[in-house]
Amino acid sequence: MSNLFHLKLKIMQVAENLKKVLDTIPDHVKLVAVSKTKSPEVIMQAYNTGHKIFGENKVQELVSKYESMPKDIEWHMIGHLQRNKVKYIVPFVYLIHGVDSFRLLVEINKQAKKINRTLNCLLQFHIAEEDTKFGFDMMEAKEMLQSEEYKSLDSVEISGVMGMATFTDDMNQVRKEFRQLKIYFEELKSNFFQNSETFREISMGMSSDYKIAIEEGSTMVRIGSDIFGARNTD
Repeated sequence: MSNLFHLKLKIMQVAENLKKVLDTIPDHVKLVAVSKTKSPEVIMQAYNTGHKIFGENKVQELVSKYESMPKDIEWHMIGHLQRNKVKYIVPFVYLIHGVDSFRLLVEINKQAKKINRTLNCLLQFHIAEEDTKFGFDMMEAKEMLQSEEYKSLDSVEISGVMGMATFTDDMNQVRKEFRQLKIYFEELKSNFFQNSETFREISMGMSSDYKIAIEEGSTMVRIGSDIFGARNTD
């Protein structure tokens, strides 16, 4: 009974938390509610407020939630994506944030082509000082975008860039890294996507740093703990 009470309390808090977060985000910035490890019951409390954009970082969990939850949800894949799992999410995912290699982009294109779909993707850049983070550097991205192999891909659409700042209390460093991602975005826009109406997203900022990210030009923030509470680890 105690566990049920705490679950109900948590569910009630989600809608309140979501409203508080939305009140701090400008209209031009999209909120991806990061629902990883959270149950459909808890996620539905956010959904029932009218919010329909959710992000997951594991393919199996994303597929399971897609199958059991309302079909008008806009699902974002925000985690590191392995090539052998691409096929499971291509039929329904709205946006893949973490395209961190050309080989991954080729696989997404291959699987999307099979079902006659064009899939929106963001190029993930390595902007943090941590080696554990994934992503392109600028030279790699330019080489890819200039290649004939890239130009032959017709079932993917590059919609912008994504990056994760260093996990640190030094907000000056975080700001510097976000600023760098904005510079990358502007450079790619002017050199490769000047005629693209879809290349417009800068996905950066999480619960601990999204306000700084917005100040530095983010158009899309990925927020979990400020909405759903601490991540479940069991």
